[in-house]
Amino acid sequence: MSKKVKGIIRRMIVIFLMVCAGSGFYMFNAQNLVGNAMPMPFGIGAAVVLSGSMEPSLSVNDLVIVKEQESYEADDIIVYQEKNYLVIHRIVGMDGNMVQTQGDANNVVDEPIDLGNVKGKMIARIPNMGIMIQVIKTPVGIFGLLAAAVF
Repeated sequence: MSKKVKGIIRRMIVIFLMVCAGSGFYMFNAQNLVGNAMPMPFGIGAAVVLSGSMEPSLSVNDLVIVKEQESYEADDIIVYQEKNYLVIHRIVGMDGNMVQTQGDANNVVDEPIDLGNVKGKMIARIPNMGIMIQVIKTPVGIFGLLAAAVF
């Protein structure tokens, strides 16, 4: 391999590591200092399904891509923040600024939430990708990712 190609590869690895470190720093600050369970730079975020409340539409460990919306309507699958955790449920009703949601597998409607707690609407789902995301969030996963980038 020529020196020029090796130089390009090194630069790409450094840029990748800088992006990973910068986004990790941003996410850490948003989550721990501000209390934002799902930071959404550029209006797009991701969440991992942790329970079976949305079966069969969403399964545990699915990765859900979420986008902020100007408005929401019944039947949209949304992610909202409740205290310091995220909930992924379907809108079953709206009354002004209050939204009623329910998991597809649940028999009971959730307590109404304020529209301000809604992070966004699901725009895509990647089955089982959440497993990888959960692993990458661990110290071993971060070290493995960095080691793979270096090698």
